[in-house]
Amino acid sequence: MKKKKIEPIVNYDPATDVLYLVTQEGVEAEFREVIPGVNVEMDEGGQVIGVEILGASRVLRNVLEPLYRKKKAA
Repeated sequence: MKKKKIEPIVNYDPATDVLYLVTQEGVEAEFREVIPGVNVEMDEGGQVIGVEILGASRVLRNVLEPLYRKKKAA
């Protein structure tokens, strides 16, 4: 069975500060915590179908702040 590829989808819930990235359609069979607060969800074949980032604003702060400053300076 061939999986349908989709454009990555990004969902952010500010109430829970969770960022979810959907990489392809599929049913979650397992997930692994790759670092504290970052979970990778996989299908039966071990293919990544999504990434969940808990406490996203804290986890991504070091990435987003320099980008924001760069954009503001432009």
